Amino acid sequence: MTAHPDLQPVVAEVTRRLAERSVDTRSAYLERIREAVGRGPARTSLGCANLAHGFAACGVGDKLALSGDVTPNLAIVSAYNDMLSAHQPLESYPAVIKAAVSAAGGVAQFAGGVPAMCDGITQGRDGMELSLFSRDVIAMSTAVALSHDMFDGALMLGVCDKIVPGLLIGALSFGHLPVAFVPAGPMPSGLPNKDKARVRQRFAEGRVGREELLQAESAAYHSPGTCTFYGTANSNQMLMEVMGLHLPGASFEQPGTPLRTALTEEAGRRVLANTALGEGYTPLGEQVDEKAVVNAVVALLATGGSSNHTLHLVAIARAAGLRLTWDDFADLSEVVPLLTRMYPNGAADVNRFHEVGGMSFLIASLLDAGLLHEDVRTLVGPGLDRYRQVPRLDEDGPVWVDGPKDSADKTVLRGVGDPFAPDGGLRMLSGNLGRAVIKVSAVAPERHVVQAPARVFDGQAALQEAFAAGGLDGDFVAVVRFQGPRANGMPELHKLTPPLAVLQDRGQKVALVTDGRMSGASGKVPAAIHVSPEAEAGGPLARVRDGDIVRLDAVRGTLEVLADLDGREDARPSVDSSAGTGRELFAALRGAVGPAETGAGVFGH
Repeated sequence: MTAHPDLQPVVAEVTRRLAERSVDTRSAYLERIREAVGRGPARTSLGCANLAHGFAACGVGDKLALSGDVTPNLAIVSAYNDMLSAHQPLESYPAVIKAAVSAAGGVAQFAGGVPAMCDGITQGRDGMELSLFSRDVIAMSTAVALSHDMFDGALMLGVCDKIVPGLLIGALSFGHLPVAFVPAGPMPSGLPNKDKARVRQRFAEGRVGREELLQAESAAYHSPGTCTFYGTANSNQMLMEVMGLHLPGASFEQPGTPLRTALTEEAGRRVLANTALGEGYTPLGEQVDEKAVVNAVVALLATGGSSNHTLHLVAIARAAGLRLTWDDFADLSEVVPLLTRMYPNGAADVNRFHEVGGMSFLIASLLDAGLLHEDVRTLVGPGLDRYRQVPRLDEDGPVWVDGPKDSADKTVLRGVGDPFAPDGGLRMLSGNLGRAVIKVSAVAPERHVVQAPARVFDGQAALQEAFAAGGLDGDFVAVVRFQGPRANGMPELHKLTPPLAVLQDRGQKVALVTDGRMSGASGKVPAAIHVSPEAEAGGPLARVRDGDIVRLDAVRGTLEVLADLDGREDARPSVDSSAGTGRELFAALRGAVGPAETGAGVFGH
């Protein structure tokens, strides 16, 4: 691989290293999808009974079109449900896409739905233990939807945490097809995130009641659309755009606007043009290469995005035959500056980010600094330069014009020459407790090193109970273990944030070490997460005891216990996560899942 002459040297080196270590797996993947290209959609050779089943519900015109081999047929795969605010707008998308594709000379069929659960609802509940595994269920559901081999391309409708990664992993199994991701957009801004966080903390302190807390939460999450803080859902949208899988500027246009509808229509037309029967064949598996993956990591770091993507991007890359590692994240983080301040790393939300320059300014800044590969394949053609543009609506549909040359609010978005921080704020830790990830973009510098006695818990409920009982005095490192994928599906542990923040604000030195997740809402408390190997797999966390001195050092990149763990027996979890709320159905996944470092997936590790 030859690097672009203006590419930042570390970006070039990480990309070269990724391509080199992936030669065998990437070659095998490309061979597989290129062989599928040669076969073409199976409907061209299906028996008559098979094909009749495939278009039995179509209108007469679509049946006639699909009887031959010259009319492209697009699959629609959707995560729609009307309980999730982010997915409720997707209800109308299939009809909009079908009409646009039909007018452009193709056919679109709703191929299948995938599950979509909300981590915001399941936080602290048993259902959260299904959340990470839902990613792989979604990937398999996507494969089932596409398995009929009736299709020349596909559109993926999904937004939130595990849903977009699952859709992409599943679609990469059909990497010979061109694919577009079609977002719904964020809800209008409600109660500012900093005010919501203040009420949450006051509730944790017992200073306000449930009624006031619910009123604040309802004012923040108040209408159709994606939650407006910069967590995993909005990190997903940013990543799909920088990887060229969205239309330029599509990520953060709000639901229900004429431009949002026009972009949805255009996505259908664009995939139609990108099929093997169109003008610019662009198969997904060729598009998601080592350059696109490195671009995704760079953009994640530049925006202080969700730490969940240290799992998801690794799993996505593996689905495309690429062996991305946490070391790649760490090396890129050293040279990628932090260019945004969005909650929980600042006061602004994604709507404000979009207003002041958004994705076009971010991508342009990173391209100009040599931090992104420009020479990639995208939904709209070769080259990432097209993503410097922003969409506008005219009488014939969306058109693209040059994006802003500067940020309209430098408290929210800046260029590479004037960053919020010189690095991406995502660091890797290693030591005798294993390997872990820490997001420090919202952590005050004086809290980057914490050394204190361990307080060991087998789940977040136990820590919450200790806090409520007034039993968390003094400095300590909370070790919350048996939260990894093999133990209980690796739930997010957001219920820990308010009590630990309260204690930190009281002047105590506190930190969190866990084999669980904190995700895009990781905040101001230093947290070493995704500890690998996990306690359930015999990792050192299983041998830590109350009082052991733990040192978390985000400056040196170390995670250590200052005690001799040799000879100690592994603890066993005090909480049974094997059944209830459907968890018994996921036993096979817990038994098959790989470690966090390889994406915490049940295949490809």
